[in-house]
Amino acid sequence: MKSIPKLIRRFVGIMTLSTMLLVILNVIFFALVFVRNTSTFSPWDMADHVAAALELTQDGYSISDDIIAELQNQNAWAILINDATRQVVWRTDYLPNNIPTQYTLSDIAELTRGYIDGYPTFTGEAQNGLLVLGYPKDRFWKHTRASWDYHFIASLPKNTMMIAAINIALIFLIYAAVNWKLLRSIGPITNGIQNLSGGSPVCLKEKGLLSELAEKLNKTSEILQMQAKQLQKKETARANWIAGVSHDVRTPLSMIMGYAGQLENSENLSETERKKAAVIVKQSSRIKDLINDLNLASRLEYDMQPLTMKRENAVSIIRQVVVDFMNMNIDDRFPIEWKTADTLTACYINADKDLLKRAVSNLIQNSINHNENGCVIYASVDDDNNTCRICIEDNGTGASDEQIDRLNHTPHYMTCDTDTTEQRHGLGLLIVKQIIKGHNGTILIDHSEYDGFKVVLIIPK
Repeated sequence: MKSIPKLIRRFVGIMTLSTMLLVILNVIFFALVFVRNTSTFSPWDMADHVAAALELTQDGYSISDDIIAELQNQNAWAILINDATRQVVWRTDYLPNNIPTQYTLSDIAELTRGYIDGYPTFTGEAQNGLLVLGYPKDRFWKHTRASWDYHFIASLPKNTMMIAAINIALIFLIYAAVNWKLLRSIGPITNGIQNLSGGSPVCLKEKGLLSELAEKLNKTSEILQMQAKQLQKKETARANWIAGVSHDVRTPLSMIMGYAGQLENSENLSETERKKAAVIVKQSSRIKDLINDLNLASRLEYDMQPLTMKRENAVSIIRQVVVDFMNMNIDDRFPIEWKTADTLTACYINADKDLLKRAVSNLIQNSINHNENGCVIYASVDDDNNTCRICIEDNGTGASDEQIDRLNHTPHYMTCDTDTTEQRHGLGLLIVKQIIKGHNGTILIDHSEYDGFKVVLIIPK
């Protein structure tokens, strides 16, 4: 089944794209958070800035009002610890009450890397002292005990990539495990659908995730198989009925034709009565031909008529049919013209000679039957690369566009013109179509270039 690998590839592709998209979105999110919280403001830089702005004058230390306003805007405070005495020699006005004014070396080391009484502090080197900048307790978090192994830091990128790869593999395994049962259920379902489309019976196990769908397919298969059996039964009955009727009608019809022929030639009857007998003979002959056509159409439809395929010259076959019609002394109103090019002497195809002659004879007879005022019949054979085109056309009354369309697209034995007393272009064309279909060819019905009716038989070489 080509659909199963395709489905698996689709699942894997969706999972891979989802994972990659998730990773990319997370990287972008954390990058935005990191940039937002680190690139816009640094308290260490602020401490250096305040320390550089602090000036020693005769009256003591002083700083600009702008710096003070900036510190107030950030709710920050500042002190200056003298290098020699380790006492606070300068401070902002809004210093918290619990901030000491005397510091030891240990206190200075602690506040440099951490806090003073819970306030995060940052230091900057000032003139003759250490500037300490403090912020509200909930403003910054400082990691005061940071100590990392050097090799761990050096291998951190590689370890990060390895952990990401392991996470992706785990996601894939979890995804595959979750969908494995679904994939196992899809295989029999797709096989069942293929068998169903091919007319084969389907019997799926009704269990698993798709058990309901399997049940519906099984019921559909049962219905289709039952319908196929009923249809086959009806078609067999119809074929047997046609064969039986054809056999039963032949004997009484032969007697009718025999007696009517005797009456037609009897000198004891008047001319009018003999003409009536001749009509009976003619119409009985038409009934006999119709029965033979019906029987042949039935055998062709149900593949009961074996085709004896041989390598034949289509030009010779069609020419022989034309000669046979000429030798039948048909009415002078129906001359037949041979329109095949003189340079074309052979066009070889695989054909059943007798059936092909029957098809062409039906077409010629069709032109004769449906043009009471007479017409010229044109027969031709053309060699068209990989096909042989046999054309029978006339300059008679032809057919309308609607009739042409019906003849090309509907079962011919069901089409009639407005004259319901006679079926026109019907069973004869059906037989032609079935014969050509047996030769793996096609039939084209159209208007003739002589303003009449045209049928082209296209048979592969």
